[in-house]
Amino acid sequence: MKKHGFNPYLPSWEYIPDGEPHVFGDRVYVYGSHDCFNGWVFCQGDYVCYSAPVTDLRDWRYEGVIYPKTSEEMNADGHMCLYAPDVTVGPDGRYYLYYVYDKVGFVSVAVCDTPAGKYKFYGHVHYKDGTRLGDRNGDMPQFDPGVITEGNRTYLYTGFCGNHMKDRIGAMATVLGPDMLTIEEEPVIVAPGDCYTDVTAPVTTDCPYKQDSVEEWKNYKDHAFFEAPSIRKIGDTYYFIFSSQVMHELCYATSKNPTSGFKYQGVIVSNVDMHIDSYKPADMPAAFGANNHGSIELINGEYYIFYHRHTNGNWFNRQGCAEKLKVLPDGTIPQVQITSCGLNGGPLEGKGEYPAYIACNIFNPEEKNWIVDIRHPRVSQDGRDGDEETGYIANVQNGYIYGFKYFDFKNVKKISILTRGYVYGKYEIRTKWDGPVLAEISAGCSNIWETNSADISIPDGIGELYFKFVGGGSHQFKGFILS
Repeated sequence: MKKHGFNPYLPSWEYIPDGEPHVFGDRVYVYGSHDCFNGWVFCQGDYVCYSAPVTDLRDWRYEGVIYPKTSEEMNADGHMCLYAPDVTVGPDGRYYLYYVYDKVGFVSVAVCDTPAGKYKFYGHVHYKDGTRLGDRNGDMPQFDPGVITEGNRTYLYTGFCGNHMKDRIGAMATVLGPDMLTIEEEPVIVAPGDCYTDVTAPVTTDCPYKQDSVEEWKNYKDHAFFEAPSIRKIGDTYYFIFSSQVMHELCYATSKNPTSGFKYQGVIVSNVDMHIDSYKPADMPAAFGANNHGSIELINGEYYIFYHRHTNGNWFNRQGCAEKLKVLPDGTIPQVQITSCGLNGGPLEGKGEYPAYIACNIFNPEEKNWIVDIRHPRVSQDGRDGDEETGYIANVQNGYIYGFKYFDFKNVKKISILTRGYVYGKYEIRTKWDGPVLAEISAGCSNIWETNSADISIPDGIGELYFKFVGGGSHQFKGFILS
């Protein structure tokens, strides 16, 4: 069986959310925060990096730890976590890593001569008088930096606006000088938080930041800025990517100017597949999720959106995923569907063995609450954080559906499943989640992984595969074999 590209695109035991992809030379590098398996808060690990050739996004290489969380003296004991970072190339050709610790409200910067080498602490973003951005009276706390450099100017985007937080106005854009630290143009608000999508005048006369055209803010209603600001440029247009107030979606706004005029355009991806109506009702969630963070990147002539999903039944065990997207001639981006084969370059081969952890859909049609919860079926693994144990679906329950897409089916006559646990019941196999049953397989009853099989006739061509468990007891689903 040939090598495939799955979602998540990194090993199943790796938890790198908040992915910022950047092509440097002939490789794409992904910078993100670092969750831990069975972690109890966000971003407990050091910054690590993975990269892949731009010509083969199935071949990811671990670059190692690029920046330990203890790198700054103020966190020598490791009591603070490194939140989502971003990287840009400065005018001197060096690579600059922008980040924020979880207990402070200012932006730190580290620097390295190579994209994935050992970064060294460089300094803090500050005003010309030396005051750190975020420390001046009236400053909003800094959060989730996203950066882009053009010539001697670096545009820094930051912000967090929790729902109903009136003291958080929106996302900020700040212009830095060639030293990558000193503010040349003070922050301006470029996208509103949810409290300010109905305003038609400046928020307040004593707001310390300039405010962009507030008349446009009403277009963000129901998709206001929440967190995860990221910035890209396509042609002469700047794309501001962000997580909206509903959390599970990444949205975008566009402008010809990096610090003003951003107009809301729509949703790029939802990690629970809301708004997608091609295979289900648009308002029916097809996965369990929570927050989202990521960005777009042009890789070898194709655009992709990187985002993350939630595993292990909580908010703190997130994994990176990616999908190919289209940028239409008018510059708009249609929302993409979440899949199991995001970076494969096409559908997966319709033969062979596949792990259950690549399920892009885990849902119950009767369950409308999409927030990840330990009570739901979930992707998990054996061992501890760092153990290279292949993931599986745990807590399989009656009525839940596990979807995988897409495959290029050819002459499939038999299907087998691998399960573990004391259970009674069966799996119903379909090519549409609500379609006819094509085969039924016993779920087995064993404390070790057990294989059960059934004959099946799957129509040739590109299609989906859904497993629905009907029965009692909770068990684990490791994978399936098509033959």
